[in-house]
Amino acid sequence: MTTAASTTAPPADARVLGLAHYAARGVLEHALARHGATFQQQIALRAAVTADAPQTADDLITQVRGFLKADPAGIRVTLDELLAEQLLVEDGAHLRPTAAGRELLAAVAEETAPVSARIWGGIPAEDLAAAGRVLALVTERADAELAALTA
Repeated sequence: MTTAASTTAPPADARVLGLAHYAARGVLEHALARHGATFQQQIALRAAVTADAPQTADDLITQVRGFLKADPAGIRVTLDELLAEQLLVEDGAHLRPTAAGRELLAAVAEETAPVSARIWGGIPAEDLAAAGRVLALVTERADAELAALTA
């Protein structure tokens, strides 16, 4: 097992970014599966939990679509699943996370914390800052390109 990036590592590009994303996502999905949850459910539930104000279904669909670039109809199905599993509850026009929804996120965070520490641990802060700047720029540009393609 390699613990440090090779000095001959390939330059960052879409493939390298994708491989890193799916490797990290695989760790998260492994934990989510033990709780009977999916990645998209976790993203939607987290959006509801971390919102500053109560969210409507349309609000959550917009947020999740922005995060995952997923089909709104599929996100609606995800919200229905969260409601059926009583991880979200309807409160008038708003969807609110339940205690069970909050507990699910907390349990998954607790399970993945040691793994995340091993994955991210030892990476110099300046490398993380540089990677953050590059990834933010890539995200901004990709979002603009996608907007142009779907306009």
